[in-house]
Amino acid sequence: MSVPPRAGSTAGGTDPARESLTLLLVEDDEGDARLVADDLADWLPQADVVRSRSLREGLEAARAGVDCVLLDLGLPDVAGIDAVRSLRAGAGPVPVVVLTGLDDEAAGVAAVQAGAQDYLVKGRVEGGQLARAIRYAIGRRQTEVAERELMLAEAQGREAERLERGLTPSPVVLDSAIWVESCYRPGRSRALLGGDFIDLLQVPDGRVHALVGDVCGHGPDEAAIGVTLRAAWRALALASIGIGATLETLQTVLEQERGLPGLFATLCALRVELASCTAELVLAGHPRPALIDGTEVRALTETPGAGALGIGRGEWLVQRVTLPAGWALLLYTDGIIEGRRDGERDGSERLGEEGLRRALETRIKRDRAWRAHPRELLERLLGDAELANGGPLPDDAAMLLFGAGPDDGAT
Repeated sequence: MSVPPRAGSTAGGTDPARESLTLLLVEDDEGDARLVADDLADWLPQADVVRSRSLREGLEAARAGVDCVLLDLGLPDVAGIDAVRSLRAGAGPVPVVVLTGLDDEAAGVAAVQAGAQDYLVKGRVEGGQLARAIRYAIGRRQTEVAERELMLAEAQGREAERLERGLTPSPVVLDSAIWVESCYRPGRSRALLGGDFIDLLQVPDGRVHALVGDVCGHGPDEAAIGVTLRAAWRALALASIGIGATLETLQTVLEQERGLPGLFATLCALRVELASCTAELVLAGHPRPALIDGTEVRALTETPGAGALGIGRGEWLVQRVTLPAGWALLLYTDGIIEGRRDGERDGSERLGEEGLRRALETRIKRDRAWRAHPRELLERLLGDAELANGGPLPDDAAMLLFGAGPDDGAT
């Protein structure tokens, strides 16, 4: 018989004498239970062994929290593989080592196939073998749990990528005189997928439809609602539904599809008539777009919009505006304007719409060729907002910049 290693031994990288484990022995035979207890006293002296004489008692003990279960397959209330299955169903991911008799080794193999980490044949357990089986069972179970968590995280990551593509799809532009660029940046407080969404679509009659919106909150539910609203908006734009009726329909979609009580969304919807240089605009609790006219920047409209989607039954005003030659428009979510104007030095004032327009005007005056690289303009504008905030913005920020003019390299 092997001699137990002395305290301080590091054979195999583990010192059994110093391990502190809680083990559950589910065994109704007094003699077998005594042999297991004696073996563990030699090889895992720091282990706390809890004894149960039936599966029912074992399930109660396992739910209280143990590191490993030593399970006999011949219990008074269940026998064979059903013992493993019942323990798996009732005790969660705790590792299981099966103890089986000399004449039913095949049952031990079947038990491993049913979810046990290992099995030992009673009467054939050599010194230290049970302790090793326990350690390996715990290690294998931890590996299995980690692998499942990794697979789940990867699946969730792929789902998040699909949702993000649904929130910010590629714009559809049919006219080379129209250019468009977009930008999105997560806020520092975001731990989950956000609900900001943007879209731009030019239909065959030449009209350009643009949308930017924000579903309150962060997470897959909010992101899914954002994707639903954006997809519904695009379908309505393709069907040439009026912009006012579009908002009414989106309100109904939100009310029917939202799964969380109190969920609401803000948005700005815009339809541009290229031939007449006019636009129709509807705001639902959303910041006003910024109009770029040469090197000057101003609000596209002086009239604020009505309430957000999902809060009462809003009566949204369709505003009609005239656009200057060579116009450009910046649509954005409120994440970029909710940062502080002076960072954390006093924290008393937000950047706001006016502050963003001033920052944008400063940028385009510094770089008269900004239309050739609009993406760089958006990135610098985000940098200005973060600098004013004294660090990353508190919420997600999405921007959609588009305009009319000669194709000078903008994409």
